[in-house]
Amino acid sequence: MIDEYAKSTLHGRLRRDREALLWKLDGLSEYDARRPLTATGTNLLGLVKHVATVEARYFGEVFGRPSPEALCPWQESDGSDHWAAEDESREEIIAFCRRTWDHSDATIDGLSLDAVGHVPWWPEPHADTSLFAVLVHVLGETVRHTGHADILREGLDGRTGLRPEHDNRIDEEARAAYRARIERIAASAASAASAASAASAASATN
Repeated sequence: MIDEYAKSTLHGRLRRDREALLWKLDGLSEYDARRPLTATGTNLLGLVKHVATVEARYFGEVFGRPSPEALCPWQESDGSDHWAAEDESREEIIAFCRRTWDHSDATIDGLSLDAVGHVPWWPEPHADTSLFAVLVHVLGETVRHTGHADILREGLDGRTGLRPEHDNRIDEEARAAYRARIERIAASAASAASAASAASAASATN
């Protein structure tokens, strides 16, 4: 009973966060969906591609059910699973995502949480694992990258939210006032810390 509840809960959260990540592409130009937005090249379409590739590996070959998809080389030095090539369309990557989700869901639905899998890229003795451990791992990976996508999308056009049905209209004036308040508090705290440090230093010399 508890196993089915745990699997249903983890799987439900994975489904929710998959959609949240994919939604971060909605309404973006081709350039904004692909362009690097951090010093290390992180980009939104690349995050979507990467997370789908992670799922394809973990819920595929780990449990003897290799993905029918042609996957980019795993953990290549050029990071090709983290960005979309010129000949890869956004539509193709989104379709790959959804097919991967179907394949992953079939694995999750068809196996018990204690089903044994083998992760060849994990060091021994951790390579032999279970569906439960893999579900937790993939959910963590998905949540982490969805958080990245939240920040990247907010930086592009200020849009925030978990899913399309949320009201994401932006009150620029209220947002600016909120940010200014946090900035004032941060500056005040820094000033107080600096004064305390100076007082402590002066006391130590007396």
